[in-house]
Amino acid sequence: MAVALLTLPRTLPTQSGRPTQDTIPPTREDRESVRVLAERYVADVKPVIPLSLEELRTHAEALVSRAGLDPKFRDYVAVVVNAEANREALATVPYERRLLLLPKCLRVEDRCPAPFDDFGLLCKQCGLCTIQDLQNEAERLGYAVLVAEGSALVMAIIQTGKIDAIVGVSCLSVLEKAFPYMESAAIPGVAVPLLQDDCKDTGIDVEWVWDFLHLTSDDRTYRLDLDAVRREVETWFTSESLDELMGPAESETEQIGRAWLGKAGKRWRPFLAACAWKALQECGTRNSECGMESGSASHSAFRTPHSELDGFPKGLKKLAVAVECFHKASLIHDDIEDDDDLRYGEATLHAEHGVPVALNVGDLLLGEGYRLVAEADAPPAVRGAMVKIAADGHRQLCLGQGAELLWANAPKPLTTLEVLDIHRRKTAPAFEVALRLGAAYAGADADLHKVLSAYSEAMGIAYQIRDDLDDLDDVSAGRPGLPMAVAFEKAKGADRELLEAAWRRTPGLDASAVRNVIGLTGAADRAKQLLESYKEQAVSTLKDVPNPTLKGLLRRVLSKIFQVEIRGWCSEFETRNAAGGPARAEAAR
Repeated sequence: MAVALLTLPRTLPTQSGRPTQDTIPPTREDRESVRVLAERYVADVKPVIPLSLEELRTHAEALVSRAGLDPKFRDYVAVVVNAEANREALATVPYERRLLLLPKCLRVEDRCPAPFDDFGLLCKQCGLCTIQDLQNEAERLGYAVLVAEGSALVMAIIQTGKIDAIVGVSCLSVLEKAFPYMESAAIPGVAVPLLQDDCKDTGIDVEWVWDFLHLTSDDRTYRLDLDAVRREVETWFTSESLDELMGPAESETEQIGRAWLGKAGKRWRPFLAACAWKALQECGTRNSECGMESGSASHSAFRTPHSELDGFPKGLKKLAVAVECFHKASLIHDDIEDDDDLRYGEATLHAEHGVPVALNVGDLLLGEGYRLVAEADAPPAVRGAMVKIAADGHRQLCLGQGAELLWANAPKPLTTLEVLDIHRRKTAPAFEVALRLGAAYAGADADLHKVLSAYSEAMGIAYQIRDDLDDLDDVSAGRPGLPMAVAFEKAKGADRELLEAAWRRTPGLDASAVRNVIGLTGAADRAKQLLESYKEQAVSTLKDVPNPTLKGLLRRVLSKIFQVEIRGWCSEFETRNAAGGPARAEAAR
């Protein structure tokens, strides 16, 4: 099969996989749950900064009690509460007046080539740990950066009058000792606790540091309730709302299509369209440089007045429904092509109504999607551009699905890059169409569309890899999956022959034996590594986005899509930047 040029993302440096110390929640999901609780607590209680150590402990004890957390996590909770309480104050301080303070114990001690001077560690940019990437990004933004410990050194810098805020990383014991100095300086300080306190090869929740680094007063995303946006989007798919946006369903075919459109689902795609519009719309009302076509008709002719920003215009809702029409049509056709009987825990459309009816309903939904795009109340040039965006995405999805179907007719082993290319074509276009339609409706310029395309490609591939990992127990190779591809490239001898038979869907194979070989090759770990790398690649595409609200929102959206549900709480992914050049195909082996 012919494969378009596709390069693997660079490999990420991994942090130590050591357990956390006993006084810190053991999993990233647990720690993110604490952060969410602290955010809500601060919004509710509104503690006045600067907080004394006594005040902070009182707040921590209150939150521990309120949430039913283990009391041994009190000090950790206190640090997180303090960070959330100082968030808005930090956001108002320009980057060039902030200090990033990192501990030298983040390095890989036994392999680190960096020397020390009176001001701390002098990073050699070897790429073995996260210090390099955090330091480089902070300095790019304008931060002063120190990789050192010592309250005296920090206070000396504060007393120069050149630093008005600190983002720090340290263990709980050091943070406790340094806190009185920070309090006395009365400058906003946020800290991300180390996960261990034994001063060697320690780890952190890197994403937290990254978020604080980029926080600005122009970024409203930390105040935007993404779950509330998702709930709002869901209301657009009730039968009443669909009738309002699409017109009454007069025929039985329309009724079947409308009922399918209203079926359960994650609604990520209409959610993305709404988010992109929301961020750019807010930006437009502030007349800032934000990736919009300034002064053009597309920039201003259909902008919603500021008083209506808490809602969404009818035209945007039509675009969101159009995106879901495209998605739901693709699911109908995909279920037919794969001969699946269930979708959303119910009978697929063709299982219930037959293949001819299902095909026709899918085609109807495609037509409805294009109709809704054409009906959006935008200038003619913008509407034309939006139709092209949808058509290009539709074409790419069909090419990806076609590659998979042709493989199914003559199954054979596929390389890692071949599988990833199918993922790119099948999954990424839907995300791209959603984001770019929302952005186009808000008046996005060509440069921003390029960024959204690159972001969507990386996110779409990551999304499909996650699905591959979720389906890891199914080794029938009903569709090309990344772990199978990686395992086949790594396996030798009889193991390789067994995997080839699985790829070719040879009847009578021992599924447990196939799963065992996949496990022995470490294919799942490699797939997880690529998942994290593509998520990081998606983040890296945002570096040049001029609109802080859109940039912050897309980072949060990525986290939301890849969240792990924990007792009703959500977790965000952990970003690990990496050094090094572009990965080669051999890196996947």
